[in-house]
This record gives sequence, C-alpha cells and structure tokens, in this order.
Amino acid sequence: MKKTVGTVVSAVVVAALLVLSVIFGSIALSELQRKTLKILLIVCVASVAYCFIVGELAQNFSQMDKLWSILPIAYVWIVAALSGMKLRLVVYALIVTAWGIRLTVNFARKGAYRLKFWTGEEDYRWSIVRSRPIFRHKLAWTLFDLFFISLYQNLLVLGITLPSLAAMESTAAFGAWDIAATVLAVLFLVLETVADEYQWRFHQTKKKLLSEGKALPKPYDLGFNTTGPWSRMRHPNYLGEQGIWLSLYLFAIGAGAAGCGVFHWTAAGPLLLVLLFMGSSKLGESISSKKYPRYRDYIAQVYKYLPIRKFDPDKQ
Repeated sequence: MKKTVGTVVSAVVVAALLVLSVIFGSIALSELQRKTLKILLIVCVASVAYCFIVGELAQNFSQMDKLWSILPIAYVWIVAALSGMKLRLVVYALIVTAWGIRLTVNFARKGAYRLKFWTGEEDYRWSIVRSRPIFRHKLAWTLFDLFFISLYQNLLVLGITLPSLAAMESTAAFGAWDIAATVLAVLFLVLETVADEYQWRFHQTKKKLLSEGKALPKPYDLGFNTTGPWSRMRHPNYLGEQGIWLSLYLFAIGAGAAGCGVFHWTAAGPLLLVLLFMGSSKLGESISSKKYPRYRDYIAQVYKYLPIRKFDPDKQ
C-alpha cells in the first residue's frame, strides 16, 4: 500500500512539473529553432516508419530499442552544428555521445545487433507484454506497436534531447548551471555504467555455473542480482538513466531560456521519461516477483532509488 501511494504521489509531482513547464515556459521558437526542429522531426518520422515496418515484417519488436541509444547522438549533434558549435551544446553533445556509446555497447553484448539488422535478441519484456489477454487479437498488438513502441517512444527519444534546442541561440556564458549539469550528468553516467557492469557479470557468472551443472552459491542462488549498487537500490541503472536527462535539462536553465528561472517546455521530455520508467520498473518487478521466490523480500528491504538500506538475504 505504501509503495502504491508513493508511486501515485511521485506521478502527480512529475505531472505537475510537466504542466508548470508548459505553462511558464515560452513555446515561441526562432527561425533557426524552427528550421532545426523540422530537421529533427524528419529524422524522427523516418525512424517511426522504419521501426514499425521492419518490426512488423521481422516480428522483432526491439527495432526502437536498438535505435534508442543512437538517435539522441544524431539529434544533439545536429543542434550543435546548426548552433555554430557553441561550447554549451558541444559539451551537451559530448555527454550524450558518451551515454549513447555506453548504452549501445551494453545492448550489443546482449546480442541485440546483427548484420541482418532486423534480427537480433528482442527485449524479453515484449514477449511477456504480448502474451497478455488484451493482445489476444493481432490487430491490438499491431496498434500498440504503431502508437507506443514506434511512435511514442520515438517522440520521447526526440523529446529528451530538446533542451539542447532551447539553448542553441543563447548568448549566456557557460556558468554554474552548466557546470552543475555536466558534473551531475557524468556522475549519473558513471552510476549507470557501474550498475550495468555488475548486472552483466552477475548473470554471466550465473549462466556459466548453470551450464556447468553446478549448484548456485550465494548470492547467485537468489536468481536476481544483489551485488554492487544493486544491494542498496532495486534500479540503480534506471536512476542513472533518468538522472542523466534531468541533469542535461539544466543546460536550458544555464542558457537563460527558462521562464521563472527554471521552467521551459522542453522539460516535458525528461519528465515523460521519468513517467515511462515508473511503468517500466513496475513491469520489471512484477516479472521478477513471479520468477524469483525471494524477490518480494528484496522489494520489502531495498528502496527503488534511495541507497539507504542494504539487502540482507538472511532476513525474511
């Protein structure tokens, strides 16, 4: 019950911030910003068409998953180039590039990319979602693929990069807000990198032990990872991902583009990402609770994002 209330309160807060950002953040665009946004939308529409058509033909619905880490790099460098390679936007683009390379490598080692680009490992969650009664009829899944997987996720990926658009014509000097954005984004990037590395090593070791027919020692006997940052947070990787994009929004504030000092409509992208991860974490925990007997103990002991308590496998 407490966790449900916490989720609802968090969602309300995020939604309120989203509304305030739209209300107090000017939506007026300069000629250069309109030209840039038009180019970004063309790339986005092309990606939507690609993800939907290829996903339906190949029956592999991770086409957008494979582009998730690549498209933002293209978007922010387009903005940086059209801005005249201003320092603020070059730093922004370099951080996004480092983020994208890391995420692409992490997804690649899971088998997502193949020479036959339409193949590769599909995110296991799509098959679980697809098996739900609501998608019993193929048309229902096709519509979900079109409007959520292909369209909404592409728009969201574009949206999280748009604070760069807000900053592209700023004449404000690179200052405290920009330094804070850089430092925070790098710290969250490090957290996400470390978390994914612990996750990868844990499951590779578990898989190796199982293939050799050996009994799983602690902590592998739990089935799910509780090593490294996962011993204190249920989703350190999600915290890192959301933190990076929320931190990058600070560049829009540093550029002086935000109304009332903090609000700009481009905050909608990072805030919508936070809402997406609320649903994604709930789905992931539902799957893990059914798969691993001790996962509910883990939920009871460890916060989703706050590293306050450490998991004790001997406590039930």
